[in-house]
Formats: sequence, C-alpha cells, structure tokens
Amino acid sequence: MTKTLRAVFAIVLGISSILLWGSDAPRKPKVRAITAFVRIDPAQYVQQVQRALVMLRQAKAAYEKGGYEVQTVRITTQPFPEYVRGLSKLEALDFFRALDKLASDQSFLANIGPAMLGDQDDPAMADLLGEILATTKLNASLVVAGDDGIHWNAIRAAAKIIEYLEDHSPNGSRNFGFAATAMLPAYAPFFPGSYHNGEGHQFAVGLEGGNFVADVFTAAHGDVRVAKENLSRELAEHARALEAIAAHIEKDSGWSYMGLDATPAPNGDSSIAAAMEKLSGAKFGSSGTLTAAAIITEAVRSILVKRAGYSGLMLPVLEDPVLAERWSEGTYSLDSLLAYSAVCGTGLDTVPLPGDVTQQQLERIIGDVASLAFKWHKPLTARLIPAPGKKAGERTDFNFGVADFPNATLQPLP
Repeated sequence: MTKTLRAVFAIVLGISSILLWGSDAPRKPKVRAITAFVRIDPAQYVQQVQRALVMLRQAKAAYEKGGYEVQTVRITTQPFPEYVRGLSKLEALDFFRALDKLASDQSFLANIGPAMLGDQDDPAMADLLGEILATTKLNASLVVAGDDGIHWNAIRAAAKIIEYLEDHSPNGSRNFGFAATAMLPAYAPFFPGSYHNGEGHQFAVGLEGGNFVADVFTAAHGDVRVAKENLSRELAEHARALEAIAAHIEKDSGWSYMGLDATPAPNGDSSIAAAMEKLSGAKFGSSGTLTAAAIITEAVRSILVKRAGYSGLMLPVLEDPVLAERWSEGTYSLDSLLAYSAVCGTGLDTVPLPGDVTQQQLERIIGDVASLAFKWHKPLTARLIPAPGKKAGERTDFNFGVADFPNATLQPLP
C-alpha cells in the first residue's frame, strides 16, 4: 500500500471515529454513481470504453476500501450527434444497440449526452433520439435552457420525445431514461441529464443519502437550527473523505476528477421524503417541507470540496416510496414541486402523468421548469412519465423487475 493510499484511509478512519454517535450513529451515505466522461470514436469505442472501465473498477474498489458502498459505475459520452454524422439512421441505430449490449455485458450504465445543446441544433437529432431510447436502455437528454436563454425549440422537441416514448416503449417505461435539463453544467454524474462536451478522460461522483439525512434529522429532534448545523458538519466530513479518495484515484489513473455531487439522492430503501418528514413532523407537502428542502440544499452547497452537477436536492416521485405514497394521497402537486425548486435542485423528476396528456401540455410543463431555472440560474430537470392508457385517479403499473418499485395514483393535470 502506498503512502498516499494509507493517508487516505487514515482520513476515512478518523472521520468514521468522529461520526460515532453510539447507537445513534448516522448511516453512511452511499456512492450512487462513479461516472466517467469519454469522448468516443465509433471506430474504436470498444477499446475506449474498456479503458474507462479499468479506471471505474479501480475507483469502485478504492471507495469500497474506504468504507463506502458503490451502487453503479457509468459512462457518459459527448453529445451523440457529434459522432453519428455521416451515418444513415439504420447505421446509427445499429451502433447504439451495440453500445447498449456492451453496457449490459460489462455491467455499466451508459449515457449518450444531449440531442440538442443549443436551440438552433438540428431537431432531427431529437427524433432520432426517440428511436434510440425506445430500442435500448441508454440514457440521454435535451438542454432546454442555458446561459443563452430558454430553448423553446428544444422544449417542443422534448415534449415530442416524451409522447413518442409513451407510445413506442413497453408501458412508456423508457421515459425514465430521458430528461429535459435546464442550466445543468457539464460533468454531472447523475443520469439521464449527465453530459460533457470536452476531450473526456474525466470522472465525477454522485451520492445516495436518504437514510443518512434521516438519521441526522432524527437526532435533531425537530430543532431546525440543530438539523442544519449537524447536516452541514456531517456531510462535510464525508465529502472530505470522498474527495481524498478521488485525489488518489486521479493520481493513480491519470483521469481528472471533476467533483462531487453530494445531492442525497433517494432510493427504494432510502427515502429523502421520509428524512424530511423526520424534521417537519408532518407529511411531505405540509408546511415545513420547503424549509427542509432549503436546509438540505444549503448543507450540500456549504461543503468546501470540488462540487459537480446539481449539488442540491432531488425529489424523484417514482423513485422514492414515500414521495410516491404522498403523491397518491395528494399532499403535494406539480405546483408544489416547482415551489420547492425555488430553494433546491428539484425540478419535476419522474413525475407520473395521465396517459392522455397532450404534447402542448407537456411543452407548458417543461417551459415552466426552464423558465424557473433560467430566472434563478439553477439546474433543474423535467423527467415526465405519462402512463399509457391510465387516467387521473388510476394507479400506475410501471415495473422494472424490482419488487419494491414505487407506483402511484395519478393526479389530474392542473
């Protein structure tokens, strides 16, 4: 073991001892994603992916050695229109099916970047993206707002993709792999909004932390100031440990570290909504929910490490069992999520919609997200999931082979 590696693990162990609260010790956040950014060439993409996987597997081992569970390793390419120029549609679709098979065989998640970065980009690429997503398990996005303003052409293209995937993928499920993103910087580790437009050979890290936040908030016993101070302190300790490990990976591999997205993403057994209810003492959507959202976001953005991605709070309705249950109960709505987005990086993430939602309604919903993001210059996402054949008041039946995958009762559109 090198001196550098010993030093890293000494830091981690030291932090672990600091965090020991006896029986009340908060559970550690997990590493949701280690994402490599690769500029691929279709002529040699297999070799390029294999080189990225060497780094990703070494990074996974390093984080696990440091005491952090790693859930996924991922690869994000440059925007796919850059490397399918000159290919026929059939050739492009064959290429992406081959990339999808490689991802499945090698156990990594793949993102092919945005179909449109700017509002003057070719909307035909968005049409192609719909076909790619419908026939693979790849992830991708469209950028609907940036420093240059709101991208209304891209908003229309995004709504069209959502409708296409509702009609052309099993139960509309491939809309989970597509997002319209606004003001999201490059090198975000979370999918499907992740992208880069550089030379590649970089990596970033994203967290899962519903249970971690829940434990910290439980220990605060409803005291908002204590909750804020404790979460900022505990998250900062972990962020420093994670960055120390990243520095070792960067030195050992030669891949540049782009930062940590400490957004405490939820999962089926790690609900961020349950954590927020620990603090507010009431159901998600009640008074106090916005305060809890602000506290989490402020804690994430207070950490003095290199940050990437959203660095805020995610509230994915259909990826968090408590959020799904509260949506079914009607304790919050589209407008609630947009209100919370004023103080965090929520947007409208995996929001279930009735299957008869129109393209024009989708455009207006995405436009609201883009307008809010541009107004406050903050990253927001619209990942909207119409349920084919389902009406308001009926229950979704999305199923990805996961026993505890949340479903929800559909709310009527405003």
